[in-house]
Amino acid sequence: MKILITGAAGFIGFHTAERLLNEGHEIEGVDNLNDYYDVRLKMARLERLRLRDGFRFHRMDVADTEAVQRLFAAQRFDGVIHLAAQAGVRYSIENPQAYVKSNVAGFVNIAESCAKAGCGHLVFASSSSVYGANRKAPFSTSDSVDHPVSLYAATKKANELLAHSYSHIYGLPVTGLRFFTVYGPWGRPDMAYFKFAEAIEAGRPIPVYNHGDMSRDFTYIDDIVEGIVRVLRNPPERTVESEMPEESLSQARYRVYNIGNHQPVALLKFIEVLERCMGRTAVKQLLPMQAGDVPCTYADISELRRDTGFEPATTIEEGLERFVEWYQSYYAYRRSVAC
Repeated sequence: MKILITGAAGFIGFHTAERLLNEGHEIEGVDNLNDYYDVRLKMARLERLRLRDGFRFHRMDVADTEAVQRLFAAQRFDGVIHLAAQAGVRYSIENPQAYVKSNVAGFVNIAESCAKAGCGHLVFASSSSVYGANRKAPFSTSDSVDHPVSLYAATKKANELLAHSYSHIYGLPVTGLRFFTVYGPWGRPDMAYFKFAEAIEAGRPIPVYNHGDMSRDFTYIDDIVEGIVRVLRNPPERTVESEMPEESLSQARYRVYNIGNHQPVALLKFIEVLERCMGRTAVKQLLPMQAGDVPCTYADISELRRDTGFEPATTIEEGLERFVEWYQSYYAYRRSVAC
């Protein structure tokens, strides 16, 4: 297949592109390479992809309507994996306009082009943040997501609503994936686990919010990619009317799934495993809860398992060991080049 991946120089986009290239697919990658976090890391990911046959890169912003239209006019895609977005829960409080531009306007540009071009399947990134301060565990896609507690979460909820509209109007097959705390090699430096590793290595205190009383459904990147690929191969069909719950009137070719490890880990336990992998002890700075944050995330993946056979396979011990191995190797190389 010919597949468009937006956010191809990002953490999940990079790994997804590598996996699909390994399977022999042709990948068109899009990224604006913004400086929300270290551009050198994005470029390093991109350079690995550029060495591969079957990969082409377009530096562009999905919020640029004309650029997106030109891309879709020039070629037809069998599938689109839309991962480009302004990330970060806390940063959305400081810079809300960046989220409206990238996450809302950019999403509309991609969905509009997919619909008009007759794309085979649009798979897009939502987020576990849409559940807000949900206290019911595990989080189910049938739970209410009408009370987001961050602007980032609100834009992701908006994506889901827009996706359903495009599917209903145009018959476009669309699947949204609510990611749960993705971690692993080539990860994002703005994520907590990455900052913890940096601080532990430098001997600095690590900030532990809500005084450590937090847990996350940490999900290893290879498991996330496996789920994305399985979903891409299974575009949703129209719901048979007799199978619809009474409260639903939608027959759109639209689905939304949780994609997580289904095994939340206490934050202090996560730090303990990271300490063992790095061979150092962290100095913990216990702090109150941050605005827009939530104490726990926990994915109910039963629907994704039922429809695709998805099953996460990586323990937190295995995943963090692989992350630390990459982290130490990558930054040792960066230091040697700098010298």
